[in-house]
Amino acid sequence: MRIRFAFANLSLDAELLDTPTARAIAAALPCAARVMTWGEEVYFDVPVRVARESDARAVVTPGEIAYWPEGPAIAIGFGRTPISRGEETRLASPCNVFAQALSDVKALAAVRAGTTVTVTLLD
Repeated sequence: MRIRFAFANLSLDAELLDTPTARAIAAALPCAARVMTWGEEVYFDVPVRVARESDARAVVTPGEIAYWPEGPAIAIGFGRTPISRGEETRLASPCNVFAQALSDVKALAAVRAGTTVTVTLLD
């Protein structure tokens, strides 16, 4: 299954992985929220409550889309955050990776805090 993140000035499609988190997020769509930024990361609240999965991690590869259980929020890192070491993309705490972006997430650098994002299921 694929989902779309539609921001004011761009959209990003992603392929859902086969995980409990991905299924919970798909079931909650569509949803909308205001974006927050943290270094080279956008994140936003999502109406989903899922526990941290056993393979949750804080360091992600740009393009991996994560669910932050402590938010609860979706976090999309596309570069360095304030706690990154070197060039890694480090989220605030371990997150459940639930999707893979289908295009370059570096485009998210154009998204500003306060922008509305709408998340929809494509298929």
